Amino acid sequence: MLGMRFIKSQPTVHLMQFRAGKVMREGSGLSFFYYAPTTTLVAVPVASQDRPFILELVTADFQSVTVQGQVTYRISDPRRTAAMMDFSLAKDGHSYISEDPKRLGDRVAMQVEVIVQQAVQALELKQALRSSAMIARTVQSDLSAQPEIEALGLEVLGVSVMAVKPTPDIARALEAEARESNLKAADDAVYLRRMSAVENERAIRQNELDTDIAVEQKKRQIRETQMEAKATLMRKENELRNEQMASDIALEEKRKAFVTGQAHNSGTLADAEAHRVAVLMQALEKADPRIVNALAAAGMQPGQLIAQAFGGIAERAERIGQLNVSPELLQGLMGAGVGAAS
Repeated sequence: MLGMRFIKSQPTVHLMQFRAGKVMREGSGLSFFYYAPTTTLVAVPVASQDRPFILELVTADFQSVTVQGQVTYRISDPRRTAAMMDFSLAKDGHSYISEDPKRLGDRVAMQVEVIVQQAVQALELKQALRSSAMIARTVQSDLSAQPEIEALGLEVLGVSVMAVKPTPDIARALEAEARESNLKAADDAVYLRRMSAVENERAIRQNELDTDIAVEQKKRQIRETQMEAKATLMRKENELRNEQMASDIALEEKRKAFVTGQAHNSGTLADAEAHRVAVLMQALEKADPRIVNALAAAGMQPGQLIAQAFGGIAERAERIGQLNVSPELLQGLMGAGVGAAS
């Protein structure tokens, strides 16, 4: 029939059919015939959409940075979006009659720019360069709470900040600063390593000196102990020597006393013997010599008597003319002498 057409939408497109200002049917992935002269079709894509952004901003310390990122969103309330913007299809059923579907991403990007600018202006350059994740979280939370986003029926799925870059000159200056800082850190590390080596060497030397001192002290203690032992030994030897000398002196005194006693006793005995002999001589001087001889001959051996007899003969030799001694008498005298000698 003239004016009858057929349309089929994808599952990611929310299709609405208006006739006489009323919604006749709506839904995702619909397909139906409609009368074109009296029907208005509105197609709202509900699939997620990505909107990249690159912003030139200024930090709190007046340094220019470039923030590069992407926001992902989707239309969660197609009726509200269709009420705020024109998503009507042209007569061919494929293209839109206005530029609103394209401007939706621009409006989201505008809100993102405002929030990112506020976040970056609150940070200094070095903080901003290290805060990409924090900026992304701030943008996502603030963007979801924006009244315009809610009015458009949008849902923010995520915000990512890929890079926060300074200008080339600032980047070179920061690189130089970081390089110098790294070089200084390397120099400090070398210095600390050398200081540690020096401290370790000093500790080793100190330990060696302490060990030497301890060894010398131990040697001195050993020498002192040896000297004390020698002094004690010498003292004991002196004591023993003194005791020995005292003992020898006492023994010598005893010996001297004994010799003196013996000498005194010998003198006493000699005096007694002299007195006895003197008394005996006095007695003999008054006695007859013959009696004395007789008394002396008492108890003599025959040989002694014969010898005494020969002594008497010898005394009177001038009176004796000739003396004959027989061999038997001589032999008998010799035998008696031998027996007496044995």
